[in-house]
Amino acid sequence: MPEDRPTLPPVRLHSDAELARDALATPLLARAVRLARWAGPRTRVGVGGELVVEQLPDAAEALGLGGADDEGPAYASEAWRVAVDTGLVDVEESADAADAGESGDAGGVVAGANLGLVTGGSPQDVLGLWLDALDVVFADAIAPVLDDIADVIDDDGEVDLEALDWDPEAEAAFLDGVLGNLYLLTVTDGGAGEEIPLPVLAASMIVPEDMGEPTDDVLEQVSEAMMRLDDQFRLLEPVGLVEYRPVDEALMAEEGSAGPLVDEEDVTRYGMVRLTPLGLYGVRSRLLEAGVDAPAVGDLADKGADVLLDGLSRFPEISARAETEQWLARRTPADAARELLAAARGDDRGAPLRRLHCQQGLSLVGLPAEPAVRDVLDDPQLGGLARVWLAERGAADVPPPPESMIFWLAIDTIAAQLEAGGEAADLQDLVEELVGRHSGFFDAAWRVDHPSTADVLEAMGRLHRDKTTAKEARKAAFKSRSAR
Repeated sequence: MPEDRPTLPPVRLHSDAELARDALATPLLARAVRLARWAGPRTRVGVGGELVVEQLPDAAEALGLGGADDEGPAYASEAWRVAVDTGLVDVEESADAADAGESGDAGGVVAGANLGLVTGGSPQDVLGLWLDALDVVFADAIAPVLDDIADVIDDDGEVDLEALDWDPEAEAAFLDGVLGNLYLLTVTDGGAGEEIPLPVLAASMIVPEDMGEPTDDVLEQVSEAMMRLDDQFRLLEPVGLVEYRPVDEALMAEEGSAGPLVDEEDVTRYGMVRLTPLGLYGVRSRLLEAGVDAPAVGDLADKGADVLLDGLSRFPEISARAETEQWLARRTPADAARELLAAARGDDRGAPLRRLHCQQGLSLVGLPAEPAVRDVLDDPQLGGLARVWLAERGAADVPPPPESMIFWLAIDTIAAQLEAGGEAADLQDLVEELVGRHSGFFDAAWRVDHPSTADVLEAMGRLHRDKTTAKEARKAAFKSRSAR
């Protein structure tokens, strides 16, 4: 995985139990399990643990792939290799393995220690098996494509790696990078799993970000990458990582060249791919293994309120709500409210956004939070937040806020939105609403004792669409800085 990848948005994963069910239902792992149960001491394997050629038709038959299906033996061979490499079967070396003849027989097999995990293991055990199967398929996907294996066999009968012109580390990094970009597109979209055109993924790895119109050479590279990815995604689909619509085989014949990156009128002909829920889990596992910060919703559920409120700053709205709900589920409403309010205090740059997330968290607690909220009515940082929360719920006996608290809350609210990087139009509306609600807003605002006052007033000067008001905001910002 790329080492310079920033922290990713949090992903919303299905439960381990759901993912484990999905894993067992994937065609490749399901076939591997069936072959592991079919195999026995008389099953003949070669010196590498592979099924001997004579056994492949029987194995295909056991998978229901016999008869006219020419690909049955190939599917059986692939599933068998997964069964061996995941420990679903163990190869027993025979005493005369070293003297094996042309058939390559090296012994029989017995059920592997991991076969029992399929029905008796935990969801995490099953997912571990699936990740091992994914590793097998990933290795196949980055393997070199050989038109004629004789071309790369040296005089000693060994594969000549130099003749292959194959860099396994570079191939793995490229495919990992593609999967990482697909993951980023998916989680940024809220995990909706929209289909992504294959040229978009290929271009994301090849076309420089600062390039305008791609050159013919770059287009050719993108086209070649698309064809390679087409083969790789065909391999990765049976293990359940992706759902994939392959490149139309007539496409290259029609164009005869690299062609456009995407034909807007019929983009599906160029291949369409999306990560499955299981695929999200699998790619995230690879990202974490590579040291990438790839959070998941629920990671903060057992942390303190301070960690929660700070962590929510990088969560999209939908994920932030889901994360907060999981955090609240582990606490009583009263305890949760007090923890949130205590963690919301502070004068640091992130404090306004913490208070915003605190308020949103309290809205999920509801009326049981009222005693804890009333306890902070006199707090200079939380009193305004508390009054708003109580008023929104129609609470009685809510004391009116002093004017200084009103303006402090206004500055704090805009500071939070600026830190959150919200939509410019929404922020413009908020700024204009606050200014319009209070006559002489800037005369009072520049005096507010808040660490972000000057920065907020400067931002209001940039955002307000009325030029006269924007100028007043900039003047107020200058006064605020001069007074400190």
